Amino acid sequence: MDPKTEYQKWLTSPFVSEEMKEELKAIADREDEIRMRFSSPLAFGTAGLRGIMAAGLADMNVHTVAQATQGLADFIVSQGGGRAVVAYDTRNNSRLFAETTAEVLAGNGVEVFLFDGPRPTPELSFAVRHLSCVAGVNITASHNPKEYNGYKAYGADGAQLGPEQADAVSAFIGSHDIFEGIERIPYKKGVSAGRIRLIGKEIDEAYLSRVLEQRVDVGAIPSQSDMAIVYTPLHGAGYRLVPEVLRRAGLKTILIVPEQAEPDGDFPTLLRPNPEFPEAYELADRLARAHGCDLIIATDPDADRTGVHIRSGDDYIGLTGNQIGCLLLDYIITTLKERNALPADAYAVKSIVTTELASRICSASNVKMFDVLTGFKFIGEVIKNQEALGTGTYLLGFEESYGYLKGTYARDKDAVVASLLITEMAAFYRARGLTLKNALDSLYRRYGDFVEATDSVTMTGADGKERMASLMASLRRQSPAAVAGEPIVEIRDYLAGTISDLASGQTVPTGLP
Repeated sequence: MDPKTEYQKWLTSPFVSEEMKEELKAIADREDEIRMRFSSPLAFGTAGLRGIMAAGLADMNVHTVAQATQGLADFIVSQGGGRAVVAYDTRNNSRLFAETTAEVLAGNGVEVFLFDGPRPTPELSFAVRHLSCVAGVNITASHNPKEYNGYKAYGADGAQLGPEQADAVSAFIGSHDIFEGIERIPYKKGVSAGRIRLIGKEIDEAYLSRVLEQRVDVGAIPSQSDMAIVYTPLHGAGYRLVPEVLRRAGLKTILIVPEQAEPDGDFPTLLRPNPEFPEAYELADRLARAHGCDLIIATDPDADRTGVHIRSGDDYIGLTGNQIGCLLLDYIITTLKERNALPADAYAVKSIVTTELASRICSASNVKMFDVLTGFKFIGEVIKNQEALGTGTYLLGFEESYGYLKGTYARDKDAVVASLLITEMAAFYRARGLTLKNALDSLYRRYGDFVEATDSVTMTGADGKERMASLMASLRRQSPAAVAGEPIVEIRDYLAGTISDLASGQTVPTGLP
């Protein structure tokens, strides 16, 4: 694919708006920028699409969204057809991209349900199954900076598409010209013809009902009538449903950070709307100190990730995703055991990069732990497989990247249910004169200390992906013999699906896709 040829195609196409053409004319003398935007299409994978919002093949815009949806529509039709549901978050252009998605799906004979406003990603996952749809799309870039947007595609099971499904959709996408190969119906015409149906409050109520069913100790929150928490949606889609579910659970005092309470795709108070980073809590910490609150909860723009700051003396400290997940897992197991209600076939699920502390917690109570590849769709796959077998009682699934799910009503991480359970857990320990810091210290005393650190390396520019691939290929060709002076005894290569014992030379499969 010649970048300059593609660039000229966009400049001269009647399908491209004058505004977008002006944007492209502004980069006419920037060869690197043209190469970045037009060397190759924005890749569609198991996580759908994600990229910077700009004009070009490799960016998020109405044309790349329409082409991706045409591929998804082809896949739906190839599987016998059916209905689809579309949702979106609070980012700039999310509503536009959602309407574009609905237009193309409807233009290909797919009946479309479209949410009437921003909704959490897990509600989209729930709605796929609740409405008996064969597919779903959520327009979101999750916790990425404001320049980004994305396109998450879901299957009939409510989980993001698996590798084989994503490959099939990708092949369909590649068979269509980005401008002339798209079948669509104008949005207003689709609505008036009943081919695009708006949904909202009725799905909210069904979803909230299922979330509230996940409470472990229904009386814990009402018992602590003087407990106060701070919540921030970080300008995102959790702004309505997280406070609502906490109120329905009996929480009396919820202080919402006013500067971050309303949806805003510019995320004006944040460089990164990500609850993993301490700077996301600056305003919330200040509010919590002023009112002596017990807990701070933050959710990301599409309300699937949940972060927590807890009170420690006069200060507030952040918990990692691993710590939150292990606290929840231990709380659920402990509470069920106290009632003699822990099922004999109970199981939990985590990703391979998530702490082994969770495995120790499960092992101590004879709870089975499943390890899966990174990506919540693989957690959802375990749930689906266990249901098909008619065995196992699901307790919790989580990833170290601040994603948690209790209950089988959805197949993606859910910040709404996580916020509910974290608040309930804090109330449960508070009733016993303990804090979440006390509970965490107790975990380490019982199971051992676990320490973690994460470095994030960004490789920008047109050759960023190539440099990443080159480094990984080099690591595979010549793996190190030791780390920090300690000899390496085993290497797991999840791309090759192998576990190599360096002492014996034996290689066995990982057992994972």
